[in-house]
Amino acid sequence: MKSTTNPVQNHGCCGSQASPSSSATDSPQQALQDGVLDVRMLAPARRHSLIFETFEGLRPGGCFVLVNDHDPKPLYYQFQYEKTGTFSWNYEEQGPEVWRVRIGKTPA
Repeated sequence: MKSTTNPVQNHGCCGSQASPSSSATDSPQQALQDGVLDVRMLAPARRHSLIFETFEGLRPGGCFVLVNDHDPKPLYYQFQYEKTGTFSWNYEEQGPEVWRVRIGKTPA
């Protein structure tokens, strides 16, 4: 059964907004809406870099909900390799058409 609740409501993390910075196109601040980063309309080549930029912009303890059109398992492995011990990863919805993952930055 698909979840019908708003993925941002009750997602349980604080400080989900990235800090303000430049207004470049496809910037994390422009793509992040109410704590949700929907990358389904972006070119696949741009997705991972935008996700990591968004993660870097989080305050410690903050998070965002990633919305994707496929299981982002390879992204999880990249986070494991590059950000070991500094992130959390929790599936909120697992397909078959939409995946939602809450990605958090662990407190310092």
